[in-house]
Amino acid sequence: MKKTIILIAAIISISSCYSQTAHEYVLRGEAKYKLLDYRGAIADYDKAIEVEPKQYDTYISRGNAKYYLLDYRGAIADYDKAILLIPEKVSFLVVLTKRNAYINRAEVKYELQDYRGAIADYSKLIELGLDSLAYFDRGLAKSHLQDYRGAIVDYNKAIKFAPNHAPSYYKRGLAKSNLQDHRGAIADYNKAIEKMKWHGAFFEHRPDFSEDFIERKIVESADVISARGLAKSALQDYRGAIEDFNKAIELNPDDSKPYFSRGLAKLKIGQKDSGCLDFSKSGELGNETAYETIKKYCN
Repeated sequence: MKKTIILIAAIISISSCYSQTAHEYVLRGEAKYKLLDYRGAIADYDKAIEVEPKQYDTYISRGNAKYYLLDYRGAIADYDKAILLIPEKVSFLVVLTKRNAYINRAEVKYELQDYRGAIADYSKLIELGLDSLAYFDRGLAKSHLQDYRGAIVDYNKAIKFAPNHAPSYYKRGLAKSNLQDHRGAIADYNKAIEKMKWHGAFFEHRPDFSEDFIERKIVESADVISARGLAKSALQDYRGAIEDFNKAIELNPDDSKPYFSRGLAKLKIGQKDSGCLDFSKSGELGNETAYETIKKYCN
């Protein structure tokens, strides 16, 4: 999933709309949820809904628990119900709840590859002015539908609201590559790398970030650099591409793709033996296409 399903425990715990019994069920459900006992949490949310059937927060919480049990359609049904119950004239906390309901429903639809449905929810968020990064998410969904021009429009908006958001530049670069605008793509990959370096300096002064989080950031950086290498290859800048694939491999040596791409670039400049070694390494890392390429070019 692109993002973690948003929790609303804080909102639930201060809601004055619950009866005491319903509130107790919700609190017990939240405790079980935090312990990853999603089935137990759902049982308590069911009881809370029996007592207070119009309390929209509980439907969102139950939907979240269903999501983690892979009951995606059940989760969507709960988010649907919550959205129907949320009033139009609202306080800030209720607006936040509405935002969470739309985001969570959009995320589950995205997971189900219902990209048109996800786009409808992201569009609603944008219409309500509830989430500026919904432009980025909507762009991702449009890219899956191969609406690359529409995706670029959304990434442009996302960058306007969050100019340091490296993934927006990266994904816009991928969309441009799909439209054969390789020079434009390289400019975006450069910008993404620049923003990642800026954030990298920030991370170095934040020891509270986990090793897993930092590792994911390194892998993301490798993906951007590798994508830039592919764009350079498309422009026949094979030596520049090889430099990028070298860096991507240095950052993430267990990824088969940059080895394979580097092998192709090396073939283009006459480095057959070295290129074939790259194909072999790519195959060892799980890329079955590499062995077909070896049969074609290396035997």
